[in-house]
Formats: sequence, C-alpha cells, structure tokens
Amino acid sequence: MSFFISEAQAQTTGSAAAPGGELFQIGFLVLMFALFYFIAIRPQRKRQKEHTAMVSALGKGDEVVTTSGILGKVTKLDDDYVVVSVTDSVELKFQRSSIHAVLPKGTLKAI
Repeated sequence: MSFFISEAQAQTTGSAAAPGGELFQIGFLVLMFALFYFIAIRPQRKRQKEHTAMVSALGKGDEVVTTSGILGKVTKLDDDYVVVSVTDSVELKFQRSSIHAVLPKGTLKAI
C-alpha cells in the first residue's frame, strides 16, 4: 500500500498554474458577456421599444392583427384595452399588449 502514497505525492509536486491564467479567464468572461449582449439583449430591447411605440400609436380605425392571429379593425381605445371589430356584429376586447401588428389600410377588404 505504501507505493500509492508516493505516486500521489509525486503528482502534486509537479503541477504549477500557468502565469496569467486569471487574466485570461476574466477576459474570456467579459468577451462572452459582450457577445451575449449584442446577440440577445440589444435586439430584444429594440423590438420591445418598437412594439411599445406601435401600441401607443394605435388609433380608431386601424386594422390590426392580434397575437392569436385574429384580424380586425379597432373601434374603441382605453388606457389598457382595445376593442377590435371582427365582423359587423362581433367585437372583441383585447389588452393593448396583445396587438401584434398594424396592417395597411384596406387589407381586411382584400382578404
């Protein structure tokens, strides 16, 4: 059994850390965060700002698509809700944030 102890001691004495390893790790973490910021965080913030601007600019008579895929025309606006007319006799109430896109005028008649 004594021959295992001498091998273990021989392995630990020869392992020395390379100089500058900590600086490389910090630089690598900073690079990974910068890459993640430019690939994921920045484009998502841009899309969020565009969506907020689109929702705040909604007006009566705009033709919209909801996130569930329902097409309709805005008939009433509140602070948090939008009433969308799907047909002449069907009106649905949605939260403003559920509006996905504003369509060009005349799109509903073309469909």
